[in-house]
Amino acid sequence: MSYIALKHLHTTVVTLSLVFFLARSGWMVMNSSLLQRTWVRVLPHVVNTVLLLSALSVAWVGWNYPMVNHPWITAKVVALVLYIIFGVIVFKRDRSVGVRVAAFVGALAVYGYMVLVALNKAVVPF
Repeated sequence: MSYIALKHLHTTVVTLSLVFFLARSGWMVMNSSLLQRTWVRVLPHVVNTVLLLSALSVAWVGWNYPMVNHPWITAKVVALVLYIIFGVIVFKRDRSVGVRVAAFVGALAVYGYMVLVALNKAVVPF
């Protein structure tokens, strides 16, 4: 697969991840029965797996040995793992509302950081 195709796949999955995260969060706040549907429970795992694999693939194809030569890519991968962890915390039923809200805000902050890092190609994009 070419670099351009991988990059398009990655940016598409990045968008899907955020849209689905926000939709599920809204359904959770509304106590929607949609959260109990099988596809809603499985799809985030598929999307985030493709997101992680496409991130690593874009990094590898675009920049040989990306973790060594381009520290901003390492920052994005670490942030992606953190984003996924925050997402897991948001949707765990045994967590308090305060913890879930903090994880939601944390996930959005990390997502924003990843976008800024990608655009600026710098570990500290501010």
